[in-house]
Order: sequence, then structure tokens, then C-alpha cells
Amino acid sequence: MKKFLIIIIIVLFGAVMAGFQPTAQQNSEKSTTMNDKNGNLEIATLAGGCFWCVESDFEKVDGVVKVVSGYTGGNRENPTYQEVSAGGSGHVEAVQVYYDPARISYIEVLDVFWRHVDPTDPDGQFVDRGAQYGTAIFYHDDQQLETARASKKDLEASGRFNKPIATEIIEFKKFYDAEEYHQDYYKKSALRYKFYRNNSGRDQFLASAWKDQDAQPAVHGASNAGYSKPSDDVLKNKLTPLQYKVARQDGTEPPFKNEYWDNKEEGIYVDIVSGEPLFSSRDKFDSGTGWPSFTRPLDADNIIEHQDRSLFMVRTEARSKHGDSHLGHVFPDGPAPTGLRYCVNSASLKFVPREELENRGYGQYAGSFDN
Repeated sequence: MKKFLIIIIIVLFGAVMAGFQPTAQQNSEKSTTMNDKNGNLEIATLAGGCFWCVESDFEKVDGVVKVVSGYTGGNRENPTYQEVSAGGSGHVEAVQVYYDPARISYIEVLDVFWRHVDPTDPDGQFVDRGAQYGTAIFYHDDQQLETARASKKDLEASGRFNKPIATEIIEFKKFYDAEEYHQDYYKKSALRYKFYRNNSGRDQFLASAWKDQDAQPAVHGASNAGYSKPSDDVLKNKLTPLQYKVARQDGTEPPFKNEYWDNKEEGIYVDIVSGEPLFSSRDKFDSGTGWPSFTRPLDADNIIEHQDRSLFMVRTEARSKHGDSHLGHVFPDGPAPTGLRYCVNSASLKFVPREELENRGYGQYAGSFDN
């Protein structure tokens, strides 16, 4: 079907496209190790139907450094696009996502993946039919396997879809780069790509399936109804040990040695567990304590305050409503206009820069920085 759509656009714009010739395929076998030998990047190998679309979607994600389209899962060496698309090689169209684990975790990569496919379709994706267009997660090691299983289980338990999750979790073996003309196809052949995507049914399905979460990943909703706390198994894989200790076990990070205490960028701070918006840089001030401090929440409905009698004192603890994360405490010694100081652990927060608010699903807060 993909070929049929491409034929249509070639006919419509034949004069423009007549000179188009694909370059030779680069059939390079990828390493089975998860780490990129050129740095500290890690690799996720994912099949989500048409690799043009999956590559395009992942290249917009913060923390993703590059995405390569290719083929995996079959037994034939050096498969070609013609062989794979015909369904005779045993491979699926797939991508390898190179990501910086300091900026985005594997569980968050999977969140993005779920958000951009139909995981209930066992026979292809959207207009592209056949096993070669099926969805799959190819794990590189035991930790990725455990995380993938927990993430899939979490999606099933969410009730998001009324059909079983058909996405397979398969051991990674070999990956072959697709032909060069397929790489960054959405940029090189933007007209053809847009025509194909608009007629594939992908975006229409995603808009319907995730209409209450405004382009957010599976566990990071953009409306209060969509925010949720993943299972503890998922969180143990998603969070660093410090983040887990602070957010889930009510710990406290060291002052002056945390990620955001001196951050002066414009943007918002969201819950590390649920993604719900909590604070804005517009309300952040230097309290001299060594922890991020704010005069008020960005959305008061997302903060729960209650009395904390630990450490032989009475304080007001602040927790996130949907993620149930321990954030910190509230003190009556802040500056105007509220006179309050929300003293918050960086480990319970994730910062979303102003310029990324729209793409990350927090566009409703972008206007607050215009004045």
C-alpha cells in the first residue's frame, strides 16, 4: 500500500521527481551491544511500521541524538528494501534510536514508542499490512527486557486500548541499515513523505487514541485526567537511585549538589514520575538554601500539602497529586507576592525548557513567558 501511495504522488509530480534516484544501500550490521562505541549513548531498537514515520517522530524527542532506519528480525543477510517490503525475508522495518540516558531513560523511550504506534494490531500498521510492518521491541540486554515487559504490562493495565497489546518483545540479534535514500526520508523527500503519512491513517488513529493526553507519552498525560503513576517495577527502571529514594521514599538530596538549584533557564518543572506540571521558572528564586525554591505552584491542583511530623518537628510537606512524589516542604519565609517558599528536591522534578513546551505537550503554558 505504501508503494501504491508513492506511485500516486510520482504521477502527480512526475516532472519534479523524474530525476530522483536512490543511492546504494548501506547494509551494515550493527553491534549487539547496547552502548554506542562513539560515546555514552545507548540504543533502543524498535519496530513500529513504516520506518520513515517512526524515525521522524523520534528525531523530535529531547535526548534522542540520532535515529537510523533499517531492518531486523530476519535470517537473511543484507536484506534489501524490496525483499523486506515484499514480506519474504522475515525482517521488519525498524529503527535504532541513539539516546543520551542522562537526558531520557529507556522507559521514557518506550513511552514515546507506545504513543506513536497502534500496539493492538498484530498484522501490520495502519495502511501497511503484513508481518514486515508489525510492532516489536528488540531488547539488547536483560535490563531492557525487564523494562520492556514492565512497560508493556503497565500499558495493558492502563485500559488505554480495548484490545490486547500485540507488540512482541524479542531478543535483538542483527540490524541492517536501510538504503541511504530511506534515511531522513521525511526531510529529503518531504512532499512524498507528507502525502504518504497524511493518507496512511497513522495520525488519525493516534489523535483518536490519545485525544485526552495531547501528544504526551503513555504515562505522561497533558491533562489532569491523563496523569498517572506507573507501577513500582517501572519506576525502579525509569528513575535513578537518587530519584527513587527522594520521590518514592521521601528522601532528601544534598543542597548545592543537585541538578536545578541554580538553573536560570525559562521553562517549567514537571513531576519526575507522572509528568504533571508543578512549578514555573517565573516563580523561582534564589533562597540561599541550595535547593530549587518557588513562591507558588504553577498549577495548585497538582500539589497536595499535609502536615509532616518527622525529624522531631512539624512541617508542611508538598507532594504531587497524580504521581504521589515527595517534592519537599513549604515554609512561610518566602518573598512577595505569596510570602511562601516551596523548597523542592531536584530529583523529584524534570525541567522542560520554554522552547520545547509545545513539542512536549505543555503548550498551554508557553504564553506565560511572553510578558
